[in-house]
Amino acid sequence: MFIKRTLLLSWFFCLTLGLGTDALANNNTQPVPAPDFTLKSNSGKNIKLSELRGQVVMVNFWASWCSPCLQEMPILNQLYKKYQPLGFTLLGINVEEDSNDAIKWLKKVNIDFPILYDTENSVSELYSVSIMPTTIIVDRSGNVRHIHHGYTPGVEKSYQEQIRALLKE
Repeated sequence: MFIKRTLLLSWFFCLTLGLGTDALANNNTQPVPAPDFTLKSNSGKNIKLSELRGQVVMVNFWASWCSPCLQEMPILNQLYKKYQPLGFTLLGINVEEDSNDAIKWLKKVNIDFPILYDTENSVSELYSVSIMPTTIIVDRSGNVRHIHHGYTPGVEKSYQEQIRALLKE
């Protein structure tokens, strides 16, 4: 209940403050390993982050009640389709305790990347997610390299630059 209230308040602040800033996950030169997790996907199979080593991975935390999240999803899908053949993957993590609304919404749109369900908020807590959406970009070695809080139109340019740079490493 606390996390749902926190996410709802964060979503409100995200809308009212227009957050969409990008912050480097680590201001030092030391890499920050992405916490590992395993979640069930919309295909029914379990996906484990550490099994995706060798790929650049974007992890997007979202909810069906979050308008900026829904606005961002088609853009994320375009990025996924463009860069997936080059060693990029995207995981959409739905944070709702009851994923029925998310499942209904996903039936209306064409999303090609895996959607995972964090119904117990264990992964969102592991990553200290407090704003919807939150997007984390992980390098091929499994280190968090970029964190984006919220969504504003145009942030996809930063996503693209960061993905391309990490794919070249």
